Amino acid sequence: MEAIGVLMTCPMNNYLEQELDKRFKLFRYWTQPKQREFLAQHAESIRAVVGNATAGADAELIDALPKLEIVSSFSVGLDKVDLNKCKEKGIRVSNTPDVLTDDVADLAIGLMLAVLRRICECDKYVRRGAWKLGDFKLTTKFSGKRVGILGLGRIGLAVAERAEAFDCPISYYSRSKKANTNYTYYNSVVELASNSDILVIACALTPETTHVVNREVIDALGPKGVLINIGRGPHVDEAELVSALVEGRLGGAGLDVFEKEPEVPEQLFGLENVVLLPHVGSGTVETRKAMADLVLGNLEAHFSSKPLLTPVV
Repeated sequence: MEAIGVLMTCPMNNYLEQELDKRFKLFRYWTQPKQREFLAQHAESIRAVVGNATAGADAELIDALPKLEIVSSFSVGLDKVDLNKCKEKGIRVSNTPDVLTDDVADLAIGLMLAVLRRICECDKYVRRGAWKLGDFKLTTKFSGKRVGILGLGRIGLAVAERAEAFDCPISYYSRSKKANTNYTYYNSVVELASNSDILVIACALTPETTHVVNREVIDALGPKGVLINIGRGPHVDEAELVSALVEGRLGGAGLDVFEKEPEVPEQLFGLENVVLLPHVGSGTVETRKAMADLVLGNLEAHFSSKPLLTPVV
């Protein structure tokens, strides 16, 4: 398979990059200063694209690669891949589900604890010597809080199972009521937020879920409520979130994702009730290797005329 051209859209994982280089003819797209000319020059030899949650395969890229057969995404979310264009052209698409579920769900619980118990602020308090001058202020209990989950897919379910261990009542909103769960279902995101102390975003990003958490939802969550986003930045109207936090209309937030990554609103930097992470939901050594192996496995399956391991299209 060394002659098969694979376009990697951006740097995402050293192990994956090294293995692609060993097994295929790897093109590193981000290193090309004149990308249009580069695509025109190599259009006939690129048969696969490897992207991620930052840079996938949009319609323009797909149209520029007439020999493209497969897009193998180093992510579970596919909002950076034009799925309709892929279907139209008969291009296969795969992602990396399941292997990152535990890490993302673990992080969601970590963010809940960090926000409510002010773990990051406590750490700073000790480091700057303030503890010698007096005890840290009291914080908020996590166990028993009502946890509402927006999107009860693999990750949403994993978050629910973990939160249940803290005696948290679970409710959810999704496109339809799930038959295999006893969790409380609400018919709207506003209703879910109104009945939650903590609202967790764990759904896929689609046109319908873009800015699904707006001012109305934030106000329903209220001044004691906490928003946790381990989904995608554009799920939240970020301007409304910032103003709600600054004005005290929302109790706190734990954010792993943002609308225009890596840009983060500077108004959030001084707020002690907000925990900010650099999109590290799946960012463990173990999970990133498993994700890379899935990407490689899907490519090798496709070019060996075998079924994809994790097909989407």
